[in-house]
Amino acid sequence: MKASEIRKMSEAERSEKLVSLKKDLFFLRMQHATNQLDNPLKIAEVKRDIARVKTVIREQQAAAAAK
Repeated sequence: MKASEIRKMSEAERSEKLVSLKKDLFFLRMQHATNQLDNPLKIAEVKRDIARVKTVIREQQAAAAAK
């Protein structure tokens, strides 16, 4: 997921996406702990997506506060 795609989302969609990514990360960690995870790099990808969503949310809050 790219930052430009996240910026196009509404605030509610970004919040929903953040919740779903956190849930995905939890399940990936559980799979990794039980040796059922095929691709451990998926955990890093999801972490980066979470960071991107949080960054865009923070940018939007800072822009709103500046106005």
